[in-house]
Parts: sequence; C-alpha cells; structure tokens
Amino acid sequence: MAALVQIQENPQWKKLLSFVGPGFLVSVAYLDPGNLGTDLQAGADHKYELLWIVVVGLTFALIMQSRSANLGVATGKHLAEHCKIEYPKPVNYCLWMLAEVAVIAADIPEVIGTAFALNILLKVPIWGGVLLAGLNTLLLLGLQRYGIRKLELAIAVLVLVVGGCFFSVMVQAKPSAKDILTGMFAPRLGGRWATRDAIALLGALIMPHNLFLHSALVTSRKIPHSFDGIRTATNYFLIESGMALFFALLINVTVISVTGSVCWHRDLSLESRVLCKDITLDSAAVLLKNALGEWSSKLYAISLLASGQSATVTGTYAGQYIMQQGFLDLKMKLWMRNLVTRCIAIAPSILACIVGGPSGAAKLIIVASMILSFELPFALVPLLRFTSSEAKMGRHKNSIPVILISWLSGFCSITINLYFLSITFMGWMASNQIPKAASVLVGVLLCPIMLLYVALLTYLTVKKQTPVSSSDLAMNSVRTSESSSERGSDGIHKAQETEVDDIVCA
Repeated sequence: MAALVQIQENPQWKKLLSFVGPGFLVSVAYLDPGNLGTDLQAGADHKYELLWIVVVGLTFALIMQSRSANLGVATGKHLAEHCKIEYPKPVNYCLWMLAEVAVIAADIPEVIGTAFALNILLKVPIWGGVLLAGLNTLLLLGLQRYGIRKLELAIAVLVLVVGGCFFSVMVQAKPSAKDILTGMFAPRLGGRWATRDAIALLGALIMPHNLFLHSALVTSRKIPHSFDGIRTATNYFLIESGMALFFALLINVTVISVTGSVCWHRDLSLESRVLCKDITLDSAAVLLKNALGEWSSKLYAISLLASGQSATVTGTYAGQYIMQQGFLDLKMKLWMRNLVTRCIAIAPSILACIVGGPSGAAKLIIVASMILSFELPFALVPLLRFTSSEAKMGRHKNSIPVILISWLSGFCSITINLYFLSITFMGWMASNQIPKAASVLVGVLLCPIMLLYVALLTYLTVKKQTPVSSSDLAMNSVRTSESSSERGSDGIHKAQETEVDDIVCA
C-alpha cells in the first residue's frame, strides 16, 4: 500500500520525462541546413519582417506532428504501416517510392551542409565531406544498440550546440530586441518579393519523412492500451512536442535575426552586400567573418555541422521505419538497414559534388526543396485521413474543431508548397537555366504527371478507411514491445517501471 501511494504521488514532471525524446528527435528537421539557409536569406532580404511566418509555420508543424504522434500512440502502428494495410499494392509501391525519394531529398541539404561545415573548419573537399558525413551518421546510429534514449540524448546535445552557437553569434550581431518581437507578432509583407520569400520559408519547414518518423518513435514507449492510458500519453507527447518545437522556433528566430542585423547594418562593406543578395551555406561563413570576425564564422560552421549530423540521423532513422515494418516489411539486420539507407541517401549528393563542385551542391539543395514540396501531400493527406477516422482511431480520433483546423492547415500547406514549386520551376524556365531540349521534354511529361498526381491525391482523400481489428492491435503491441526491447533497456521501461507507469497512466 505504501508503495502504491508513493507511485500515485509521483510528480507530473517525472512522468513527463519518460515521454521526452521523440519530439526533440523530429524537431531537428526544422533546424536542418536547408532551413538554416532559407532563414539566413530571409533575414538578409527582409530583416525581421518574416519572423511571424516562422511562428505560424511552427504552430502548424505542432498540429501535424501531434497528429502523427497520436496515430502511433492510439493504434500502435506508424504511418507507413497504416498505408501498407490501407492501400492496394500498386498504390503502396507508389507511396513507398515517393517516401524514399522524400528521405533522399531531405538528406541532401543535411549531408551537403555537413560537408560545407567540414570544409570551413578543416578544409576537407566537399565530396570528401559528404563521405565523412555518411560515415559519422552510421557511428551515431550505432548508439541504437544501447537504447533509443542514448540516441535521443545525443541528438538533443547536437540541437543545443546549434542553438548555443547561433545565440553567441546573435549576441555579437546585436539585433534590436524590440524589432524582433515586432517581426514575430506583427504580420507584414511589405518588402519586395516578400510574399514569394514567405512562401519559400513556409515550404522549407514541413518535411514528409518527419510525419512517418514521429508516428514510429512514440511506439518506443510502453503505453497501456486503455482509454485513459492512451489519452495521458497523447497529452504528454503534445507537451513534449510543444517544448521541442518552441526551442526550434527560438533557433530559427535567432538565425534570421543574425543576418537581419548584419546585412542591414549601415557600415556593411561592398563585398558583404554582394554576399547578402545570394547567401549559400558556404558563403554565409565568409559574410559572418567579414562582418563579425573569424570566430563567428567558426561558430557558424560548428552549428552547421551539428545541424547536418543531427538531421541526417533522423532522416536515416525515418528511412529504416519506411523500409522495415513499413511499406516493404523487409527483414534486415540493423547494421544492414543503416548501411542501405545511408548509401541510397548520400549517392546523389556525392555525384553532385564531384560533377558540379560547391555550386552544383548548392543547386542540388534547391532541387531537393522542390521535391519535398511536391511530395508533402502524399504523407500529409493519409495522416489526416487516418487520424480523423473512427475506423482507425476509435474514440481517439480528431475532434470536429481539430479536424477543421488540421485539414484547413493541411490544405494551406499543400497549396503553399505547390505554389512554391511552380514559381521556382517557372523561374528556372524563364531564365533559360534549363536547356531547350530538356524544357521540351519536361513540357511533354508535365501534363500526364500532373494528372497522375491529382488522381492519386484524390484517391487518398476520398477512399473509405479500413477498420483496425483488435487482434491486429494486440499483435502489434506484442511486436512493438519486442522491437523496443531490442533497442536496449533504455528504449522502454523495465518490468518494474512498466508496472509503475501502468498504474500512473491508468
């Protein structure tokens, strides 16, 4: 009886700590080198005017990431598994290929950002930096054998490094705190190309693989399959995701504020003004060195290295869930899954760096952002359909207000991303950056591709949902416990700790 009283008096913050981890793992996708590059350019072009866009974007991200977490908690299955169950094989193979391409596209700026960081710090060639980035990612993923908690801790440390380095640079840049707060909470699009750049900023935030990843990570916790147990877990995961994304918001605001202060300074040199017009991940180091001193460029490179490594780990992790127990249900050893997903992800980056050098790598990042914008609906629409369906979620499905908000947000995000894709592609066509023969070929292929695109999205949106049977949930619960124990003693609570959590959550 005394032990039971002690368990029931367990402080709320201790119970919350047992759920901390998945949200911080997925938050690094909002701090990857692609986002950092977009943030740097937004500050250079519009000072603090677009900070409110980041606030809106990460608020939307919290809505979507919490839906993803709820799906995993309530059903015991992640998004890729639900897609495999729900759709026929032809549709599943299409979704699998799109998901794999999304993982590769998301990994491109992360790997190239790491390579640029190594080049700035150690003068390593860009192609060599890409290889080292892939190798180091495998070493970090090796922490899985010691438990998911160890990997979560390592990623959290890297995120703190990103935030700490940029905060130190911001202190030296001395932006106006009043102007920053005004930019965050006073919506305004008054500058030249402000609408276009705001759309690009929003389009860079949400990544398809993150929706697959979050729904899988939450299954590493031991959660009682009772109504109160699931409801308690979803509440704690919502709080944890909110904290993680709030920290990501602060870092994004810091990055924009740095170039918002540096590039709008009265005494900026002519060379720095030229750099501010077209900032890349490598030229940003030169800009900061000219404006704030060499140490600031080193801090930037360290933050870029931490950002790239943390983001590429989560991208590879997402690829594992997509391949194993997901669309394909491949039976592979852990080291083999890591190696396969790494090789698939870094191959385009190595090719671009060898053929095109740093400029080719920078262009590849733009292509990657276009691919992610094109593919986002194929993860977002199934997620919203599943979490809004009583057949899948039972009593834990989205409420009517949440359904309206999430679908409206999803529609806006899809529209924004497709608009960003269109204006970027049309800009390339208009500027003759694509050879005429390629332009003709793209024009011929574009119409049938768009018809297939719309047809598949329509099918995903209107298809009637297949109920999840109780036997499936029971079998998956057993399998989840087994897979969690394989990750190590930190991946789930031990037997005694499980009993404590069952009493606390019930």
